[in-house]
Amino acid sequence: MNKKAQLFLKGFSYSMTANVISLLISTLVILIVPKLIGVEDYGYWQLYLFYASYVGFFQFGWNDGIYLRYGGKEYDSLDKKVFFSQFWMLTMSQLIIAAIIFLLSIYFIDEIERQFILIMVAVSIVIMGVRAMPIYILQATNRVKQFAMIIILERILYFFLVILLLFIGVREYKLMVVADIIAKLISLFYAMYICREIVFCKVSAFNFNFKEAIDNITVGVKLMFASIASMLIIGVVRFGIERSWDVEVFGKLSLTLVLSNVMLLFINTVGIIIFPILRRTDKEKLSSIYVTMRDFLMVILLGALVFYYPIKDLMSVWLPKYQESMIYMALVFPMCLYEGKMALLINTYLKTLRKEKMMLKINIISLVLSVLITIFTTVVFKNLNLAITSIVIILAFRCVFSEVYLSRILKISVCKDIFLELTMSMIFMLTGWFIKSFVGIFLYVIFYIIYLVAKRKDIKSSIKNIKILMKAHSLV
Repeated sequence: MNKKAQLFLKGFSYSMTANVISLLISTLVILIVPKLIGVEDYGYWQLYLFYASYVGFFQFGWNDGIYLRYGGKEYDSLDKKVFFSQFWMLTMSQLIIAAIIFLLSIYFIDEIERQFILIMVAVSIVIMGVRAMPIYILQATNRVKQFAMIIILERILYFFLVILLLFIGVREYKLMVVADIIAKLISLFYAMYICREIVFCKVSAFNFNFKEAIDNITVGVKLMFASIASMLIIGVVRFGIERSWDVEVFGKLSLTLVLSNVMLLFINTVGIIIFPILRRTDKEKLSSIYVTMRDFLMVILLGALVFYYPIKDLMSVWLPKYQESMIYMALVFPMCLYEGKMALLINTYLKTLRKEKMMLKINIISLVLSVLITIFTTVVFKNLNLAITSIVIILAFRCVFSEVYLSRILKISVCKDIFLELTMSMIFMLTGWFIKSFVGIFLYVIFYIIYLVAKRKDIKSSIKNIKILMKAHSLV
């Protein structure tokens, strides 16, 4: 096995380990926390996590630019003095932004709970913003083992602290938020240690290299806005629900979304590894690799939707306070299909082809659509069912739009596959929503078998291509 193949397999194993641990911890947290704390406290906890997920906006694409500009390079070849200055310039900027948000929260937010949440988000801005630079550098240079260790450390610490708090009788969300901050802070220190050649240089090596910073921001700002717009597509709907109903409804919806997103942890694993590898791959091979990966992924994702039925029943028994919200999983579970394809395939390819500008356009169009639909579903009609259904509709629109554009660049045909996948997701949502018994899963499995039969030639071809690609090391 050549060096590139070994690098891919080693990187995949490290990243998969990190994500398996994240998956297990997320699953345990999902099972334990809402069981023991009140619905309102759980809602505020989810509100903090929701706001904290947008702290990357305040980096203004700085780290995204580093990821794009240096993706595929070797870590040892990087100019450590340049990155040393960039790291501490970024740190200063995050401290200033956090201080502004802290002061605004103190003087302009009257509600105590929201004030606390915004103050903690300000702290997260510094920790997550600063930690992002070494993480992006490690990802860009394919040092997956070190990146994985940072994530593993954070998740294990977070889980240990949350379980410890629950064990000693704490049932307040505020201390769980503090536990999240502590875990992230310790992982930041570890990330700084791993990249110590960059973080700790002589003070004399520091200079305000604004040109490098501007170059990184200029390149990365499109990807950053594309990423934030992508998050806001669902975020706008969640915000509309939180504004039109209450924090308890928001918490219940968040639980169903978290359950639906668990599968994406594995998909993001492969995406993180594939980007620097694709940057080193001949452009002539990108189309064949895409078709192979696409067929393989969609068979897995469509099959994985079956797990909705046992998950819904088990969670309804385990969390009776959230039983009424579990039915909404039938409406949001197919988001795994479209978010998974976007994360692993479409976005990875668009970044490889340096189409960040188009990514931004597509996400902004989808975001505008999300805002308009949310206004109608949460304000005009105030219909929770329509609001939740709109999440999958908007994600499906963005996915189809993006893939049609990408298929033209790669010169491949995907229309038939898109039609089949839309049909399968509609069948799943209809059977899950209207048929509450085992008949629902039986019907979906029948249609899934029909899908496999219709795609049998493509599946066989993909398996054959995977074997050829692995033998020839074309993938890596």
